[in-house]
Amino acid sequence: MANQPIEHFPTKYWQQLEDGRVRCDVCPQHCSLREGKRGSCFVRMHHQGKIVLTSYGRSSGFCIDPIEKKPLNHFYPGSSVLSFGTAGCNLSCKFCQNWDISKSRQIDTLSGSAMPEQLAKAAKQHNCKSLAFTYNDPVIFMEYAIDTAIAAKQQNIKSVAVSAGYICAEPRAEFYQHMDAANIDLKAFSESFYHKICHGHLQPVLETLIYLKNETDVWFEITTLLIPDENDSEQELHAMCQWIAENLGVDIPLHFSAFHPDFKMLDKANTPLSTLLTARAIAQSYGLNYVYCGNVFDSESDSTYCPNCQQLVIGRNWYELNQYHLTEHGNCQYCGQQLPGRFTAFSNSFGRQRIPIAII
Repeated sequence: MANQPIEHFPTKYWQQLEDGRVRCDVCPQHCSLREGKRGSCFVRMHHQGKIVLTSYGRSSGFCIDPIEKKPLNHFYPGSSVLSFGTAGCNLSCKFCQNWDISKSRQIDTLSGSAMPEQLAKAAKQHNCKSLAFTYNDPVIFMEYAIDTAIAAKQQNIKSVAVSAGYICAEPRAEFYQHMDAANIDLKAFSESFYHKICHGHLQPVLETLIYLKNETDVWFEITTLLIPDENDSEQELHAMCQWIAENLGVDIPLHFSAFHPDFKMLDKANTPLSTLLTARAIAQSYGLNYVYCGNVFDSESDSTYCPNCQQLVIGRNWYELNQYHLTEHGNCQYCGQQLPGRFTAFSNSFGRQRIPIAII
């Protein structure tokens, strides 16, 4: 395959309608498009009677991050990950923290380019343990992500999807067949929030979480961004944490992140640490063993503790690991308890670095 972006990459999850439109069936938006029109995600388009992907091989940039920034706290802790995204998104969250990328309607946003083999080799060259599809949702550029994951596997590089989980059943099965890990953004636990704030629905996201738990061996963690007076009520948090415990189990890591005013929600205040800690306590009351607070500095709630002996086993200072007391297989060095996740022999922490790179 040439090392150049492909303007109209063929896709397969669509169907022709009787009125001449073509319906995209990658996600529950089910955009029905006339010739030349783009879906709500911006990157999938009706072209000559088919749905094509317009961002294959194009990126909004490449950066090496700590894996904890995804956030993934139980997936090769302390390792580095090559991160990249494209443009567009299939949800329209009013609070989007990456709105300049996800809501872009300008192809100029995609200033970088790299084909799958180039990305895999770059990750290998920079000693990254994994490669992450992030910044915007990879389900909308799934063909590009899948091909990159296949190329990464050939280099012994893991693949990580940072996603809202808003995808239909058939493409979901194909997509996650190629992923090693995921962080799913559970934006709230109410249909009204998803409808009003995100222009989507809650149920497909819950179905993705249940699918990952029951049908795959993908390691996944959950993130919920808590927005004051929108999705942070104790009633909603109780309902969400109970659902997670009953449907996904108590060993799924859950990250509560602080909101910062952005995009179309500039009138909201920052989420106070006290709200995050209350949410963490609620989650722990349902038996969840690994509950973290993010986007704020609080080392205690960002660290990992053995659920058996309560000893601190991974100490974190932002993204810096300053204590590590697990064996190479993820066993607590104090009591031998096996922690859930993906682990290997630990040497040092990649730390807080964020290193933009060029791929040529």
